[in-house]
Amino acid sequence: MRVMGIDPGLRNMGWGIIDVAGPRISHVANGVCRSTSADDLATRLLSLFDQLTQVLETHKPDCAAVEQTFVNKDAVATLKLGQARSVALLVPARAGLPIGEYAPNAVKKTVVGVGHAAKQQVEHMIKLQLPGVALAGPDAVDALAIAITHSYHAQSSSRLADALKKAAS
Repeated sequence: MRVMGIDPGLRNMGWGIIDVAGPRISHVANGVCRSTSADDLATRLLSLFDQLTQVLETHKPDCAAVEQTFVNKDAVATLKLGQARSVALLVPARAGLPIGEYAPNAVKKTVVGVGHAAKQQVEHMIKLQLPGVALAGPDAVDALAIAITHSYHAQSSSRLADALKKAAS
């Protein structure tokens, strides 16, 4: 299974691709889609859409996972982040991929073991789980963490479904 993790952002949208084979995960690619704040909002969103579409077409993931966003004190910033998040959901949905959504604390708890882990702890665990990975930046680290979280949850769901089928027969 090939998983694409996406960390939504209007200026920097991180992405990470991993391959999953049973309990083994391996790094495929990671990067950041960037938009220029000099452009108007519509142009920035279109740029992110085009860049993320290119990543998806290049790496052909089987599923995607996107980080959920929470409302913060700045309503305007939250609204803009929500629009960037819609791009992060739209691109894989348009390709027909199933999409998982995970809260930031759930991602940190899955990758580090603590829901309020620092960014440095998340990066350290990503480097341990994906030895030799060259990280494109903090947004790409978050995206890889989201992909890893989805791979764990997808495998757990699959095992549960198999157990329920077996119990029913």
